[in-house]
Amino acid sequence: MLAIETLGLSKGFGGRLAVEGVSLRVPMGSIYGFLGPNGAGKTTTMRLLLGLLRADAGQVRLLGVDLAADRIAALRGVGAFVESPSLYDHLSGRANLGLTQTLLGLPRREIDRVLEVVELRHAAERRVAGYSLGMKQRLALARALLGAPRLLLLDEPTNGLDPDGIIAMRDLIRALPHRIGATIFVSSHLLAEVERVATIIGLMRGGRLVLQADIAALTGGARRVRFDLDHAARGVALLGGMGLQAEVIDAGALHLVCPAQDQVAPLAARANGALVGAGIAVFAITPEPRTLEQIYRQSGVLAA
Repeated sequence: MLAIETLGLSKGFGGRLAVEGVSLRVPMGSIYGFLGPNGAGKTTTMRLLLGLLRADAGQVRLLGVDLAADRIAALRGVGAFVESPSLYDHLSGRANLGLTQTLLGLPRREIDRVLEVVELRHAAERRVAGYSLGMKQRLALARALLGAPRLLLLDEPTNGLDPDGIIAMRDLIRALPHRIGATIFVSSHLLAEVERVATIIGLMRGGRLVLQADIAALTGGARRVRFDLDHAARGVALLGGMGLQAEVIDAGALHLVCPAQDQVAPLAARANGALVGAGIAVFAITPEPRTLEQIYRQSGVLAA
């Protein structure tokens, strides 16, 4: 069973499609990084998944339950925060959680459990007005964790945080599947942070899902080889004349770009032989895995 499955999900506003034909597949136990620039349709998709907006077309299934057929059952095992969660600044962290705990009919001990998960027990009795932004985001996450959801949807959880806050939230998200057994669906525009936590990524552009894949498979294989040598410009010219794609990194290094993973070793050997044969000293050869930023650019997400 998939934690989230959508088929052809679409939603328009004023004659313009904000989300068009999106088909998500989020496995149980995964951390799914939902990426895209501002205006790509990420938050609209989140709202559709939570039933906060009605889709114009398509289907949503959460934890195996059709959202349109039984909204209450579909959302029963789901926790979320979308955009900037609202909190009561004049109340303590514990009191904020108590409002939701009472509404859901949960035992009081549930508050202590979620405070422990997000590491806020030390500040539970303080007024939220005195919390840092990072602490407020963690409190909002604690609220979403009330009731032990099996699926957690987080919309830009590191938005506006300083580096320390980003690191704390990243570490927390990465640990959640193991600590509470939940599947995490997290939207973000911070590529490096998603690369550190996600097991699967989906890339949005112009309301469409342009890529959905296992991140280890995408980034695990080297497609670029770094050559440290004594004259990069000469090396690039030489390799280009052989029909190989090479790029200058700096005066003493170049990248050999390989069209496929299985061509890395033979092309690197060929390039090395040619460089040495031309009298260019090669000091080191290092295969470099693709980064998520490279994949993001190659997917066309950044295209105009």
